[in-house]
Amino acid sequence: NFSRTYYFCAVATATAPPFTSVDTPPRTPCYQSGRASRALSLSDHLDITFQSGRNSRERGVVPRPPRASEREPQGQPAATELRAIVLRPTSNLIMMRCVPCEGDGDEACANCGKLGSDAVKLKNCTACRLVKYCGVDCQRAHRKKHKKACKQRVAELKDEQLYSQGHERPEGDFCPICTLPIQLPMGDHSGFNICCMQRICDGCHVAAQKKGIVDCVFCRTPFVKNDADALVMTRARVAKKDPAAINDLAEKYFYGELGLQQNTRKAIKLWTEAAELGSIVALCHLGTVYYGGDTVQEDKAKGVEFLKRAAMQGDVLSRRKLGAIEACNGSALHAVRHFLISAKMGDKDSLDLIRKVFMAGGATKAQYAEALKGY
Repeated sequence: NFSRTYYFCAVATATAPPFTSVDTPPRTPCYQSGRASRALSLSDHLDITFQSGRNSRERGVVPRPPRASEREPQGQPAATELRAIVLRPTSNLIMMRCVPCEGDGDEACANCGKLGSDAVKLKNCTACRLVKYCGVDCQRAHRKKHKKACKQRVAELKDEQLYSQGHERPEGDFCPICTLPIQLPMGDHSGFNICCMQRICDGCHVAAQKKGIVDCVFCRTPFVKNDADALVMTRARVAKKDPAAINDLAEKYFYGELGLQQNTRKAIKLWTEAAELGSIVALCHLGTVYYGGDTVQEDKAKGVEFLKRAAMQGDVLSRRKLGAIEACNGSALHAVRHFLISAKMGDKDSLDLIRKVFMAGGATKAQYAEALKGY
């Protein structure tokens, strides 16, 4: 666009023609070195002003090459005087101009082109929100043309949401006493107290024992000594709709603990209730069960959806499982993105998986270094 811009170029002038390449000005004449002169591609459309010397100016006149009598001796270096070439648009240059239209391009029906107004209310496509329609009939008529782009945009939005959320560990991964994140895997570095359904880190347990506290550090309730009392205490918390207690009872039914008979259907029902109440761990359990299909009818799509919901809320285990699923499906790029997030949250297993992918050629050295630094 030359409408408001002047372009300045510095070229050697004493012996070199003005239309030689301006990238590297030749110090010897082009006709002496055998170098073919290259005309500017814009010379046909531009009015060129050459500034030579102090006050001399020639507009639109291409200087001729020097005559034999005017040439410098071969033994002397060519003079190098810088000129400024000022390029201005001329009347012969065809310019593109924007012509204002009646309405905004985005405020028109994608099918019939009807502009939006007070009488015609346009509505976005609820899936991709890329186009607008004046009614349901136009949306149905335009569906075949828009379907492919709509699905592609929906997938992009879901990926953006999946990889941009869940980079911080949830509240349940922090010790309520010292408020520090519990080291992963949490089962090896903390204990779960069913009296208050709180996970306390081992450091706080040791500190409490040194001070002579033998009861629950959080609620000061005496610890139960048998499975029957533990089940009664758990059911009491379940009756109060505690999502952590419902998830814990579901685990007991799934594995047949606390004297309960193993009941997978009951466990899934309780996990579903806990997930509706906000339990992230329950979402991870549901995703694992449905994707594996060992105890229930296999539904991989449903299992992945549960794992994504948990991962976007910061569940490290769900994020790592999503990466493993992508790796099994042959998508190393998506797998590494999942592993990077979980490794930066402190998961050693994810770091080891990135190392294996890197050794197999599916990850770059920079990605492995980023995972190491984040971990």
